[in-house]
Amino acid sequence: MKLPINFYKPLAIGAPSPLRTIPVRPERMIHFFPPHLEKIRAKIPELAKQVDVLCGNLEDAIPLEDKAAARAGFITVAKAAALGDTQLWVRVNCLNSPWILDDLEQIVKEAGNRVDVVMIPKVEGPWDIHFVDQYLALLEARYGVKRPILIHALLETAEGVKNVEAICGASPRMHGLSLGPADLAASRGMKTTRVGGGHPFYGVLADPTDGDTTRSFAQQDLWHYTVARMVDACVSHGMRAFYGPFGDIRDEAGCKAQFRNAFIMGCTGAWSLAPNQIAIARGVFSPDANEVRFAKRILEAMPDGSGVAMIDGKMQDDATWKQAKVIVDLARLVARKDPDLAAAYGF
Repeated sequence: MKLPINFYKPLAIGAPSPLRTIPVRPERMIHFFPPHLEKIRAKIPELAKQVDVLCGNLEDAIPLEDKAAARAGFITVAKAAALGDTQLWVRVNCLNSPWILDDLEQIVKEAGNRVDVVMIPKVEGPWDIHFVDQYLALLEARYGVKRPILIHALLETAEGVKNVEAICGASPRMHGLSLGPADLAASRGMKTTRVGGGHPFYGVLADPTDGDTTRSFAQQDLWHYTVARMVDACVSHGMRAFYGPFGDIRDEAGCKAQFRNAFIMGCTGAWSLAPNQIAIARGVFSPDANEVRFAKRILEAMPDGSGVAMIDGKMQDDATWKQAKVIVDLARLVARKDPDLAAAYGF
């Protein structure tokens, strides 16, 4: 185990010092794009205006014969595209694949100062993070990277869920976690082929009553336990939790419901796989204007968070002050990206 005194020391001579806190930026949606497709790369500058995070996908959904082209295409985007304040992430191939070493080395060598976060699939324990942490430090030192590249881990296996707290505490590079429902379902042996969302057979049947031949059935959330555990682990380590993909692109209502559940439970954002999901994530993960205005009144009535205030007949104390501050701080972040929301929030 790394001693606390060494936790924030660089892991390689000449590597940048690890960050003490994760930069605070809007991350309502992580929008994935396939970098090997030239027609998609041409749309990146316009996409960057619409999303908080752009993530080049080198792993799942990239054909084996296109892995090298996807890596090269991502490097082209990183070096040439004008992204403004939109973050640039990359999901590399998994750690037991034949592409991972080239993914990390070539991306850090060619575009290390342009990449904000490296997303690591199928993380199972802190040992995976330790490997990537050390290797990134060596590459950063070799290629003169000025700021540390952060790590985002995908929670996609039963082993990973079991070790989620150790994963979160494995490195100061840790940015956050995303739920990977498809691979996690396979790892657990869950009886579903859906990518995220619920299942019509997973629910609670009402108790029988005398004379009543119909019993109501309420569909339940397959991912409630995992999201809650992920959020607790992330928040306790100063990190961020994200809902991953919702695979049924046409089911906008289902996508919105799943994203909303994740938002209410504490997730910062979610993945968007298609343009229509960008708008859904923006709507869900941006605080409601009425809630923001009410939260601002709480902060104004209790500037230092102490005491008690009555607002519209409702008692406010230090606990509600903390809730209000979370909402207002998030609203200020998204307002910087969205002028219409800034006006609605009164900033």
